[in-house]
Amino acid sequence: MSEAADEAGSPTARLRAEALRLGFSDIGVTKPNAADGAGAALRAFLAAGRHGEMGWMSERAAWRESAAALWPAARSVVMLAECYAPAEDPLALLRRRDRGAISVYARGRDYHDVVKKRLKALGRWLIDDRRAAGEACEIKVFVDTAPVMEKPLAEAAGLGWRGKHTNLVSRRLGSWFFLGALFTTAALEADAPHADHCGACRRCLDICPTAAFPAPYQLDARRCISYLTIELKGPIPRAMRPLIGNRIYGCDDCLAVCPWNKFAERASEAGYWARTELTQPRLADLAALDEDGFRAVFRGSPIKRIGRGRLVRNVLTAIGAGRDPALAGAAAARLGDGDPMVRGAAIWALGRLDRRRFETERAGRAEAEADAQVAEEWRLG
Repeated sequence: MSEAADEAGSPTARLRAEALRLGFSDIGVTKPNAADGAGAALRAFLAAGRHGEMGWMSERAAWRESAAALWPAARSVVMLAECYAPAEDPLALLRRRDRGAISVYARGRDYHDVVKKRLKALGRWLIDDRRAAGEACEIKVFVDTAPVMEKPLAEAAGLGWRGKHTNLVSRRLGSWFFLGALFTTAALEADAPHADHCGACRRCLDICPTAAFPAPYQLDARRCISYLTIELKGPIPRAMRPLIGNRIYGCDDCLAVCPWNKFAERASEAGYWARTELTQPRLADLAALDEDGFRAVFRGSPIKRIGRGRLVRNVLTAIGAGRDPALAGAAAARLGDGDPMVRGAAIWALGRLDRRRFETERAGRAEAEADAQVAEEWRLG
């Protein structure tokens, strides 16, 4: 935060102290129009179709372009960072063909619930603080569920800078932190924006398995593994499947290689610590999940929002990409699944693991398949 904002007794200084007391890792303040310049980049991103099936981005683009349009009464935007840095290197698990790699942020409790609870507590504190000073104050809080340009606003608030992988980077927190936004009618002193410290480094660009970065600071979501395993509702494109490896929910590669992570400390919030069953789950076990099993395993996890079908689709894709013959049985067991998306992924996986069994199954199942996309999987083999 700026030196001026930290003057003893100032509203912003008191707000910062309370945010840190509540458990936030960092805080910055900016004005609602501070990120309006990011609107041009958003429009170019949408015009190129790089948002894929994420239609909600274009439908509410006008609000995204300007925080002031989202809530005209707001006079300040408080951006909060909450660290979720892992205790181990998440890239090490990518060598395990029989295990599934889940993005670090999704291995514990749903961050939406944790961050929003703290944001509301901070907002109540701010209302009381302003009331004590004889000022009326209103607030609204957002955690990745509204058309808010969190990263540009956080950059403007001095929390960090947008790296070449398009995510925010902090000199203190590295790449491992969530963002939350608190809009308020209170007039708070703004902090200075953060400068870019990526320099000539391009590790995040070079490590991407699917070449999802057309250029530094640009992302084509249609090629991003996080998009393919979380946002995409239908079958994963065949050309992308072998590149996904054992990543079954999200991807941390570009975050994990950032040199600034050497300054990051492990998440202090126990809710973000990895649940044992999600640290290195067996692909065969996940492939066998039915609806009840899925709900039981992923209760309280952000993974629950994609549903059993997409998760098992991802698992079967990982099984096929890993080409471990020992998992052929796990793929074959899903050939008769009630979800066409799951059946299609199982066909592709089995075709890569056991050709003899694949041909036998195709002879008995292909003609009876009623779903056109699944039938095409049998045909393409």
